[in-house]
Parts: sequence; C-alpha cells; structure tokens
Amino acid sequence: MSEYINNSEKRKELLKRVIRQLHEGRTVDEVKAEFAALLEEVGPVEIAQIEQALIEEGFPEMEIKRLCDVHVAVFRESLDQQPPPESLPGHPIHTFRAENEAAAKVLDALEEAIEALKAAPTDADRLREARERLQRMREFDKHYRRKEDLLFPYLERKGFSGPSTVMWAIHDDIRGGWKALDVLLEAGPADDPEDFRDRVSGVFEPMATAIREMFYKEENILFPTALQMLTEGDWLAIRAQEPEIGYAYVEPGDRWPPEGVPVAPVPTATPAAVETAQPPSPEVRALASVLLHLDTGTLTPEEVNRILNGLPVEITYVDKDDTVRYFNRPRERTFLRAPAAIGRKVQKCHPPASLHRVQRILDDFRSGKRDVAEFWIQMKGRFIHIRYFALRDEQGEYQGTLEVVQDVTEIRALEGERRLLDEEE
Repeated sequence: MSEYINNSEKRKELLKRVIRQLHEGRTVDEVKAEFAALLEEVGPVEIAQIEQALIEEGFPEMEIKRLCDVHVAVFRESLDQQPPPESLPGHPIHTFRAENEAAAKVLDALEEAIEALKAAPTDADRLREARERLQRMREFDKHYRRKEDLLFPYLERKGFSGPSTVMWAIHDDIRGGWKALDVLLEAGPADDPEDFRDRVSGVFEPMATAIREMFYKEENILFPTALQMLTEGDWLAIRAQEPEIGYAYVEPGDRWPPEGVPVAPVPTATPAAVETAQPPSPEVRALASVLLHLDTGTLTPEEVNRILNGLPVEITYVDKDDTVRYFNRPRERTFLRAPAAIGRKVQKCHPPASLHRVQRILDDFRSGKRDVAEFWIQMKGRFIHIRYFALRDEQGEYQGTLEVVQDVTEIRALEGERRLLDEEE
C-alpha cells in the first residue's frame, strides 16, 4: 500500500474505502490494522474533504452522521498528533475553543448535580440545582448558533457543506437532549423514584457523550479545516457578526484582529464581498439616493429600508433559485438572523430535521399546488405565527418566497373593541 500513500487521488480513494468499510460493518480495529500506514499521516482537512466527497457521490449525510464517532475513533491517533493551529484572543476560533473549555466545566458540574439527584431523587434542593445547571448548560447553544449561522455559511462558499450539515444534525440531537432532560426535571420523580433515575440517565448520558465528542470533532477536524480554508477577510466578517448572536460563558479577547486591520463590515450581498472592506465610493453613495418607482409610490432606498425595519413582523425573502436575498431587522425579533445568511441557499439555513418540510413548501410553490403555508409555535411563553407566501410575476410564474414571522401573543388576547388612544380614555 505504501506506493499509494503519496499519490493524491489513490490516497483519497483509499480513505474513502476506509470509511465505506466502517459503514459495511468492519470494526475499528480491523480497519486500523489494514490501513495502519495510511492512517498515520491523515490530517483533519483530509478527513473532512473525504466525507464531503462521499456525500457528493451520493453517500447519505445522515449515514455519515450515524457513524461519525466511528470515523473519529479510526483517525484519532493521527488527529491527536496534529499540532493545534495558533490563534489570538479575539479570533473566532480562539473564542470557540475558549467556549469549549468553559462548557466542559459546565457539563462536569451538571453531571455532578445529576449524580447527586439520582442518589436522592426526592430531594427538592438537588432537583433545583440540577435544573439550574441544565439551564447554564443550555447557554452553550450560542456556540452552536455561531457555527450554524456564521462559520458554516462561509465554509459552504468554499464547497465545504456536507460535514457542516452532519454537525448541525448532531447539534439538534443535543438540543433535543436538553429539552427532554428539562421536561424530566420539571416533572420530578412523582411516585416512582427508580423509574425517574433510569429516565434521567437515559437522557443525560447520550447527550453528555454527544457534547464531549463534538468538542473533539471541532478541535481536531472542523477548526483546523476552517483555518486552512477561510481567508482573513472571511474571519473578519465572521468576527463582525458574532456579537449579535452572542457568546457562551466567555467574551472574545482584543488581540485580534491585529492593530491597523479594520474589522470588515457585515456583508450586504455575499460574504465574499466583504473581504476588501473598502468604504463606499461617491458613485455608490449617489446610487443609494436614487428613487425607486414602485406600483403605488416613489421611495428612496433609505426610506424602503426604514419602512421594512419598522414593520411589526420579521420578513425574509428567498429568490426563485432558493437563495436568501434579504431579511429585515425590526425592533423586536423572534429569530435572530446573521448577515452571513445572505447569498446562502435557504435549505442550508434550516436544521436537517426540518429540511424536508422546507423543501416541500418550495416544491409546492413552484408547482402551483399552493400559495401559502403557515405554522404556529409556542416559544418562551410567546405565541409565534409563521407564514410562507409564494411570490409570482404577472404570468403566475414562481419568483420566490416570502417568510413572515409575527409574535401574536398580545393580538390573540384582544377582546371587544378599542376606539380611543390611551390618553383619551
């Protein structure tokens, strides 16, 4: 096999063969024994690229997710030898790593609380402490959100999408674990402490394992790959958008970006457009004041922007090619959206578990089967109404989709009539 190791294409095919054999049922030890020489030199970027290539060849993404931990087990010895890429405080990767370190301690504290609760399921103080530590653990969702809404879109523009889809699905599994554990702790042991112990263990243990395995996958595969694939302009744009989503447990340092390097503005078209970070020219500023002649009036772009942001609803426009082109920023928002979503395929902006619903709506809009789809959910005590509208031209041809999100909690509670202003009553 040694004659193939330095041949790039044959090396890739051998690595694909490693993963295929794992999925066919061979054990980690069997595969490692056969491919020992090859596995000694495998790097994180190579593993990510091989998974991406398999997905592009038709290998199911969810099958990659199912055995993702097995892949890591095979390549772990090689990955452990890879020196971690250097990054300065303030760089997005440095912040991600600091969050992982803090989250590991939060998870350990939650585990201690869970073990104490299992020893005394009816102890109200231990139950309260477990719930408090779980809420602290759930703050780590900001870490996953920044991956999904900022890091993944920039990697996708480099052709790196399969592994990020797999990770998002694992994030959702972890979120599901948090929610299920919260429900259990809220209900308490009732009349069957033994059953309560078993159910708590059955939820907590796989969730904790998934979080710890994700630490490893990020540190040894995702982050080194991202550092190699993304440009400084990409990182500057990511850094500029991070505060809107927020951070888990830590605040970013101030040693990056280096002095004299301006933080790139958020993108207005695609993330690639922010790399130069040049101020607008006089011509561009002049164009911003051009009047827009609409069906029922004339407005400047500034007025359009002001009106859209002043609406009491959140709107997102997806064009006929399924590309996210615009979203507004009203004062009150239910779903935070990062500018990195602009230029991204809408399918990549949704969790894998809900992708089939999104695709069905788009397909129905294209075929003319329907023009509206609506949902409503309850979130943090609020009633949220979500509607999708097909946009069509004068000939009835599909031109895109408008998503409208509205918090209707107060509207649903209205009764009778009100014809006067507060000060007139």
